[in-house]
Amino acid sequence: MVSMARWVGKVAVVTGASAGIGASICEKLVEEGLHVVGIARRKNLMDEICQKLSDKKGKLYSFQADLSNEKEILAAFEWIRKNLGPVHILVNNAGLILPTNLTNGDTEMWRTILEVNVLGLCIATREAIQDMNKNEIDGHIVHINSIAGHKVPDIPLFNIYPASKFAVTALTESLRVELNSLQSKIKITSISPGAVATEFINASGIQPDEQVSKAFKVSLNPEDVANAVLYVLSTPPHVQVQELTIKPVNEPF
Repeated sequence: MVSMARWVGKVAVVTGASAGIGASICEKLVEEGLHVVGIARRKNLMDEICQKLSDKKGKLYSFQADLSNEKEILAAFEWIRKNLGPVHILVNNAGLILPTNLTNGDTEMWRTILEVNVLGLCIATREAIQDMNKNEIDGHIVHINSIAGHKVPDIPLFNIYPASKFAVTALTESLRVELNSLQSKIKITSISPGAVATEFINASGIQPDEQVSKAFKVSLNPEDVANAVLYVLSTPPHVQVQELTIKPVNEPF
């Protein structure tokens, strides 16, 4: 039987929380009674979401940090420990794509994509698990992955992005193996959405071509992904959903 009851009053951290999927996840968790810390660069947008959710069962806190900067990630988790207590849930949602390619691409753009999508995810995961272990918490780590982390879409403009998401798929399994070796009860889940109607492409600076338009002809809503997060979190402690792939009906990929 699925239930979010055991998480009421606990601390959840959501990265990339200022819009789209991240904002929807924050909203759903706050409605379920959790204390949620949204981490993102655009604090003004997060503050607006905080105000919107001020009358809900839980509470949303905003913290400004760039997920490509380790010092800022560490500062966020230090603030959480000092002000709210130990982390029970981490949702690694932050991710980006930039307008470059592989044949004559921009090295700094490649580096930024990998720093946010891979290294930032690893650093946040490490900090959350260390906090869980220190406080003997059987928590839950959720990686917001992508179908591009399992199959490279026929979209050349996506450049290094699928590689970064394939890394997330491997990191999910690697972490599961490592946690098993430690006999840890911390759970790890990868959620891989298909096309989602967010500002993801527009914010990237990529000019949509015919292939991109085709890929996003049908799409999920951010709330669909947020509901998937609630589902995996609400499973009993002995149940681990390692991979959950969700697509809109009639998606071409």
